[in-house]
Amino acid sequence: MPFALYLLGLAVFAQGTSEFMLSGLVSDIARDLDVSIPAAGHLTSAFAVGMVVGAPLMAVLSRRFSRRSALLVFLLTFLLVHVIGALTTSFPVLLATRVVGALANAGFLAVALVTATSMVGPDAKGRATSALLGGVTIACVAGVPAGALLGEVWGWRSAFWAVALISVPAVFAIARAVPPGAPAAGGTAAAGPGVRGELRALREPRLLVTLLLGALVNGATFCSFTYLAPLVTNVTDLGSGWVPVMLALFGVGSFLGVGAAGRVADVRPMPLLVFGSLTLLGGWVLFAATAAHPVATVVLVLVQGALSFGVGSTLISQVLYAASGAPNLAGGFATAAFNVGAALGPWCGGLAISAGLGYRAPLWVSALLVALALAVGGAALGLRRTAPAPAVAQSRASS
Repeated sequence: MPFALYLLGLAVFAQGTSEFMLSGLVSDIARDLDVSIPAAGHLTSAFAVGMVVGAPLMAVLSRRFSRRSALLVFLLTFLLVHVIGALTTSFPVLLATRVVGALANAGFLAVALVTATSMVGPDAKGRATSALLGGVTIACVAGVPAGALLGEVWGWRSAFWAVALISVPAVFAIARAVPPGAPAAGGTAAAGPGVRGELRALREPRLLVTLLLGALVNGATFCSFTYLAPLVTNVTDLGSGWVPVMLALFGVGSFLGVGAAGRVADVRPMPLLVFGSLTLLGGWVLFAATAAHPVATVVLVLVQGALSFGVGSTLISQVLYAASGAPNLAGGFATAAFNVGAALGPWCGGLAISAGLGYRAPLWVSALLVALALAVGGAALGLRRTAPAPAVAQSRASS
C-alpha cells in the first residue's frame, strides 16, 4: 500500500476518535450540560445525520477542486468546530458543532475513499479500504479510550481539545503527501459520466441492497457502542474506570476485524459476509443475555468489535466495486449509507432506554438490526439467482 494512504489514515484517526469518543463521554456531558443520557446520546446521531447529508453533497461540491485543497478545507473546518465544542457551555451549540464537524468529516472521507482506491490496482479496493479504515480502528484502540480517560481525569472538554490537537499534524501530512493537481472526485472535472450520469448509475439494484445492508450493520454497531459506558457501569456493574478498558477492547477487536477482512474481501466477500453476519447476530444475542457477567462482557466486546468492523469494511469495499458507473460519488454514498446506520442505531437504542427497557436493550436492538440485514441479504440473493447482475463485484462475490 502507498505510504500516502497511511497518511490519509492519520486524519481518519482524528475523525474516528471524535465520532466514537462520545460513547465514553455521554454520562459526563449529560451531567455537565444538564440533559438526559438519551439526549446526550443524540450527539452521536447528530454527527451521523451530518455525515449522511454531507457525504454525497460534499462529494459533488468537491468535484471542481483538487484533492489536496478539498481535504485540507474539510480537515481545517473539522479542527475549528472541535475548538468551539470544547469552549461552549450550551448543549444546542455543542449539537450544532457535531453537525458541522460531521459535514466536514463526510466530505473528507468521501474524497479520501476515492483518493485511496485510485492509488491501488482495480482489484485491490478491499485492501485500500481496510488500510484507510485502519485509522478508525486505531481510534477505537487508542483514541477513544484515551478520550474516555481524559474525560475521567480532566472532564469531557479535554477530549475535544485532544481531537483538535491531533488534527494539526494531519493537516501538515496531507499538505505534503497529496498531489495538488488531481481533482477531488478523481479524473478531470469534465471526464466521466458527470453528476447526473453517476446518480443514475447509483440506482443499480445490487448497489442499493449493499448500501442498505451497510446501514443496518453499522446501525447495530453504533446502537450498542454509543451506550457501552452506561451498560458497563449499570448492567455489568463495573466501575467507571473500566469504561476506557472496554472501549480499548472494542477497538482492538475492530482493528483485528478490519485487518482480517482486508485479506479476504477482494477474493471471497460472500462467504465472509454470510458467516460474519450470522456470527455477529449470535454475538449480539449472547451479549444481551450475559451482559451482567463481567467475563462474558469482556470477551464479547472484543468479539463484536471484530465482527462488526470486519463485516462493515467488507460491505464498504463491495459498494466501491458495485458502483463502477459512479466512480466519483461512490465514496460519498458509501459514507452516507453507513452513517444512516450510525444515526438510526443510537436513536433506536435511546428509544429503548427511554421506554424503560434498561441499558441492556440496545444490545437486543443491535441483534434485531443484524437479523433484518440477513433477511434483506437473503431475499436479494434469491432474486439475484433468477436475474443475475453483470457487476464486477458480483462475479467476485460468487467465487
